Amino acid sequence: MSFKINNLNHFQSIQQMQKPIPKQSQFKEYLSNEINDKHLKISKHANERLNQRHITISEADWSLIENKIYEASQMGVKDSLVLVNKAALIINTQNNTVITAMDREEAKTQIFTNINGTIIMD
Repeated sequence: MSFKINNLNHFQSIQQMQKPIPKQSQFKEYLSNEINDKHLKISKHANERLNQRHITISEADWSLIENKIYEASQMGVKDSLVLVNKAALIINTQNNTVITAMDREEAKTQIFTNINGTIIMD
């Protein structure tokens, strides 16, 4: 029998430590949900920028952005510049993640590289 020492220096069998393996049908359902999940994630960096720059985006606008990002990903866009009323967002469509955010005034002086799609939502 295999054993592993935990942080408290107690022995615990590997079998006791392992989580139950989901059934194949559960895994397929989980994988399908993850693949079809259109909800955006906000990276730590982007969240900090949104807070620092006092940028707020309504739930309705987030929903519209999610839909447009999904459309863009279907067209082969990988990294998109999304312009909304008060903000410019860089979003990776492959993993549905907001990479960074800035206000529109700041965006006027920026050069955006490695972007293969732009979504304008004014």
